[in-house]
Amino acid sequence: MATMFAPPPDTGRDGADLARFGYRPVLRRRLGRYASFAAGFSFVSILTTIFQFFGFGYSFGGAAFFWTWPIVFAGQFLVALNFAELAARYPISGCVYQWSRRLGGELVGWFAGWLMVIAQIVTAAAAAIALQVVLPSIWPGFQIIGDDTALTSPSGATNAILLGSVLLVVTTVVNVLGIDVMSRINTIGVTVEIVGVLAIIALFCTHTERGPGVVLETGQAAPGPYWSAFLVSALMAAYVMVGFDSAGELSEETRNPRRVAPRTILAALAVSALGGGLLLISALMAAPSLSDGALAAGGLAYVLTSKLDGPAGTVLLCCVAVAITVCTLAIQTAGSRLMFSMARDGRLPFAERLAAVHPRFRTPVLPSVIIGVLGIALLALNLGNAAIFATLAGVCIVTLYLAYLLVTMPLLVRRSKGMPVADAGLFGLGRWGLPVNVLAVLWGVAMAVNLAWPRAEVYDPGGGEWWMRWAAPLFVLLAVAVGAVVHRFVGRRPVVDESVSPPTGST
Repeated sequence: MATMFAPPPDTGRDGADLARFGYRPVLRRRLGRYASFAAGFSFVSILTTIFQFFGFGYSFGGAAFFWTWPIVFAGQFLVALNFAELAARYPISGCVYQWSRRLGGELVGWFAGWLMVIAQIVTAAAAAIALQVVLPSIWPGFQIIGDDTALTSPSGATNAILLGSVLLVVTTVVNVLGIDVMSRINTIGVTVEIVGVLAIIALFCTHTERGPGVVLETGQAAPGPYWSAFLVSALMAAYVMVGFDSAGELSEETRNPRRVAPRTILAALAVSALGGGLLLISALMAAPSLSDGALAAGGLAYVLTSKLDGPAGTVLLCCVAVAITVCTLAIQTAGSRLMFSMARDGRLPFAERLAAVHPRFRTPVLPSVIIGVLGIALLALNLGNAAIFATLAGVCIVTLYLAYLLVTMPLLVRRSKGMPVADAGLFGLGRWGLPVNVLAVLWGVAMAVNLAWPRAEVYDPGGGEWWMRWAAPLFVLLAVAVGAVVHRFVGRRPVVDESVSPPTGST
């Protein structure tokens, strides 16, 4: 095990539970049920992601793209049910890596963690860059560079790098200062986001232009067979409904995680799906026009500003900015805990330093700093060619879905061989485990293929280089190849001693 600073040990029941897995409790347990829920909800962050991708979904599927939302939710909820069961059995930081390793072996677990780390770094940068979509609309002074606020313009892209970099510096500092500060900011931010979502839904519902039957209209869909346009528009919902596992990533900082984390994983996804669905349908009902191109170009921000300009509209846009901030914070927190968990097992270069915990703040400082620095470096790709960053942000979601598959597939193999019954009182799927797991794997494969399919209209809308169209499969192959090289140098290091008997019901 990597050498760490030695903060006072957690001697409570949860600390003893973790020690039975062979890990020394060194992180500070401060998260209750709502804070745990907030970690997952803020990662999904429907205000952040729907503001970013509403126009994308509508431009391909028209108003009927709404139906991709409940479909994607149903598929992701199958995955979340499996994750909730594992969270009850393995309350350990770096959950995707830990679950996959214990189910499929060290190599499978390592690649699940590796792909997830990459996805979280890119996702943090993608969330931070969304400030450009909101802040200049709140106050022109936020457009520090140039006059064009469009993210695809040279000045807009450069300004987005500046705003996103400042945000990543702030979230890095917050993550370093400890889980107490992070959880307070995150829970306040999530509360503001929920209030903002409810207020926007109420605004749209009281300023409707048409009825709910709008979700059956396909007239504004992209040319060609509608099923094809519908599959492309589903990428919007697929981009949004990820990260609900963050409650599991913070298990070692959650009180009573075996019971809290499973429920907050499911609650984070379910509440996000409900709020997001109402936001989508109310926006479609309230949009001034469905046919003038403004809805596809301006998305949710266009509907909001057209219905509520002035101070009240500015307040709601501030809620979106808060959502973007806590989304970036939650992603970076989850990524740092995953990196810490892998390093603690000696599974990353410079593992000893990455696994070190600050004696005062009780946080893994270096992983937070690395994610912040790499996120800022990725933002720089937006300079001169915003399409490259947009492509990278898209393909990272493919990587994340593959990491999820490296959990659900080994879990299915374990179930087929017979899986021990969970302890009484803990979340478990019982006899429904096998069919739910099968459907979750089939869903994950289908979505990974749909996300990675080399569509020019998704990955190369400007007609750039050939490799941009094939960016998703090429990115995955590159990530796996680099991962194989890294693993060769760290793969022979001893994993944490697992001779300690795990709790009853663990596998």
